[in-house]
Amino acid sequence: MRQSPQPQAILTFPHLRVQNANAISSPLTHGFPSITAFTGLMWALERKLAQAGIPLRLHAVGVVCHHHQEQVTQGYVRSFNLTRNPVDKDGSTAAIVEEGRIHLDISLVFTVSEKRVPGSNSAPTLVQSAAEPMQQWADEAGQILSQMRVAGGSLLPSRAAPGRRVRPRLSVLAEDATERSRQFREWRRQWLPGFALVGRDDLLADRLHRLRDKAAHTTLLDAWLHASRFNHEPVAAAEGQPPPADGKQPWADPWRGPGSGWIVPVPVGYAALSPSHAAGEVLNARDATTPLRFVESVYSLGEWISPHRLTHLEQLLWHAHTDEKRGLYRCRSGYVPDPATVADPDDAAAQEQEDDDSYAYT
Repeated sequence: MRQSPQPQAILTFPHLRVQNANAISSPLTHGFPSITAFTGLMWALERKLAQAGIPLRLHAVGVVCHHHQEQVTQGYVRSFNLTRNPVDKDGSTAAIVEEGRIHLDISLVFTVSEKRVPGSNSAPTLVQSAAEPMQQWADEAGQILSQMRVAGGSLLPSRAAPGRRVRPRLSVLAEDATERSRQFREWRRQWLPGFALVGRDDLLADRLHRLRDKAAHTTLLDAWLHASRFNHEPVAAAEGQPPPADGKQPWADPWRGPGSGWIVPVPVGYAALSPSHAAGEVLNARDATTPLRFVESVYSLGEWISPHRLTHLEQLLWHAHTDEKRGLYRCRSGYVPDPATVADPDDAAAQEQEDDDSYAYT
């Protein structure tokens, strides 16, 4: 199997203003576009860059949200602000199609490498000494991106402000680990204020194990739903403490600790519902030249974390991972809460078995 080349640089699009992006990220979640929307954007952008003669390969994507405004009514129970469609040709009221929309101010970070023709004698462009050609590539990439959809939304011109960079930038990654760490500390300051979306599969696995201590038949879906809601329980008075003076029973959610409000349910990809069908085998498919497979959404937990709490670039990035044998197509985050923690091989094997059970389609 051919090894994918290592990233040589990062391509940053700071403070993109996205209007009317898709806020319904999956059949069960809403509030921010799915991370698969940004990996899809990454692949579409790579193809358009190739058409424009820019030989860049995009490897992974990081998303930092600076501001968002979901188009919903305010209150405890919210509903989407919907548009009224024109009347039908017979004058009757047209059906209302529920659409979740959101306005975003985001920064996108892509790791990239240069596509080199074997045996080529031309000088590489992704080097520190080629700052001007790299900036030209970044500007052209920004022009191409401005004509594309981002998570279904349209891009508006970015607003320059003191201390805010809005110009796309291509920066070479240092080979030395110490210098690369210094680079990342500089870059992450430019992404403030904002919050980066990272994956927290570890929290879902921990919730599953804790619930199975109480109920052995708990599934991954049960654990995900449990982590996505409030689980209020009556709280007994501490030993030695008098009961409440008003006689009311206090209630609380013992599962939610400090900072748990930044933990959110997120879709991370798709799991197969059927075997792969050959191109043209399924009638009325959108593309008759590409193999087709029916899938459903895969869910996990994510966390919104300030960039200054990230220690290295890999923690920000999401990679696309494909396992055709198990029928799993999902995005994986490079975030690790404690880099010093070494995973237990037995726990990893158990999680692998749980995934096999959960994503089986036959």
